[in-house]
Amino acid sequence: MSQFWSSLVHTLTPYVPGEQPKVSNLIKLNTNENPYPPSDSVLKVIKEVADDKLKLYPDPNADVLKQRIADYHNLQANQVFVGNGSDEVLAHAFQALLKHDKPLLFPDITYSFYPVYCGLYGIDYQQIPLTDDFAIDINDYHQECGAIIFPNPNAPTGRLLELEKIESLVKSHPNQVVVIDEAYIDFGGQSAITLVNQYPNLLVTQTLSKSRSLAGLRVGFAIGHPDLIEGLERVKNSFNSYPLDRLAIYGAVASFDDETTFQQTCKAIIGTRLELVSHLEKLGFDVIPSKANFIFATHKDFSAEDIAAKLRDKSIIVRYFNKPRIDQYLRVTIGNNKENQALCKALSDIVA
Repeated sequence: MSQFWSSLVHTLTPYVPGEQPKVSNLIKLNTNENPYPPSDSVLKVIKEVADDKLKLYPDPNADVLKQRIADYHNLQANQVFVGNGSDEVLAHAFQALLKHDKPLLFPDITYSFYPVYCGLYGIDYQQIPLTDDFAIDINDYHQECGAIIFPNPNAPTGRLLELEKIESLVKSHPNQVVVIDEAYIDFGGQSAITLVNQYPNLLVTQTLSKSRSLAGLRVGFAIGHPDLIEGLERVKNSFNSYPLDRLAIYGAVASFDDETTFQQTCKAIIGTRLELVSHLEKLGFDVIPSKANFIFATHKDFSAEDIAAKLRDKSIIVRYFNKPRIDQYLRVTIGNNKENQALCKALSDIVA
């Protein structure tokens, strides 16, 4: 530890992202990236806007992107916030909307960045245990709190909470902000964006990293009541006025313009997810029902840590979490057909 660190830095336990190994011929199923390429129109637009205007700062408000997202969801531009990936959007939400005298509530098994943000911003929080089958029970959240946040589908479990239950939760906490983190909603869920006009305390975040194959572009957004969005803007403009560069802004707009590629990609992942689950169940795995672009699986006869290590020996990496309740589970990103077939062959050799 450095003597030059602030007292805050000494207390932090940073988020640990999935590995990004620089290994050739690696089958990488550990970071929930999309196995399919982005829209050709996105690549075309990025090349077109990579011109001499790069010498200028981008639009600090990314107005063209906000308007495109608003149009896509039949909303107004002042209901949209954009940022450098949904992680930055969430970080601003923690500062702007989720820090209160009473604790923030989120699941005990969920996106591991949440407690990291709480540590960074000094937010009191309480983790609500998932049920025995890793579901969110909204009745457990009917208590005093400062705010509520969780992913839907949840991560790393992949389980989806029905929209009616989300609406019930939001309705029962009219004086608290409820943030629904929808990084994976396009793979089989119903978005809570349809509720934002009814509930001024609801904020929904999404990303272009997963279903739109743009993890390398770093674009995320939030949708909610204009008052919530203004809170995010105040924090953003106290931190970085230019979070999205010119290429990201126009590439993201082009992604929303190509609905055909978006729908085809989501449909392909949903189909290969069903096939992969079927194969793994035949190999003796128990798989949590998933509506994400990953699955969460365990095998009663083999250690998850050992399976992950043996897969690595075969140049296949998946995500293993050495944490209570889930240390016998593996999170496996849905790959393309070739990658899934290689995974199944490797697992068949391991658990045979």
